[in-house]
Amino acid sequence: MKKTLIFGIIFIAQLFYLSGCKSNKTAVKVPKGEVEVIVPCSGSAYFTTSEAFRANSLGESLDQVISKKKAMTNVRAQLAASIETTVKTVTDNYLNSRELNNREEATERFETLNREIVNQTLSGIKVVCEKMTRTAEGRYKTYLAVELSATDLVTEYDAKLTKDERLRIDYDYEKFKKTFEDEMSKLGK
Repeated sequence: MKKTLIFGIIFIAQLFYLSGCKSNKTAVKVPKGEVEVIVPCSGSAYFTTSEAFRANSLGESLDQVISKKKAMTNVRAQLAASIETTVKTVTDNYLNSRELNNREEATERFETLNREIVNQTLSGIKVVCEKMTRTAEGRYKTYLAVELSATDLVTEYDAKLTKDERLRIDYDYEKFKKTFEDEMSKLGK
């Protein structure tokens, strides 16, 4: 009898405890007349962070292979644009902090290297999410999310910058890397 009473009390206590553990998140209601669309391979898990550049996109076609090619083309373009924007900011900040006498020439050389490096490093992207669907009309939709290691990108920049004789004179890898990491940490927030 005592065991039954003790188990009963423990059971009731657990029910009260569990009912008190409600989520603090409030549900966001979709406005009347609208339907929420959930897009595969997207959302905060696929945002750029301080460790990696990320991008996502989709491609649609009646042909399955073309759908995937379109998605890959779109996601590469998005990733390249993101990298170019970030590296341009890094380059400007780095050159400003270095106060180079040949700033215009250095900026032009950095931009040329940037285009070359982005084109080369895009071959090293990693697919982190891929989903394919087929619509009611028989079209294929491919959803892709890719990432590129920020460390790999900085390493590639270092290799290219140290090969350029004029830039190598004023180039400080640690300073460039620090400027790059500072800019990447802003993206991760």
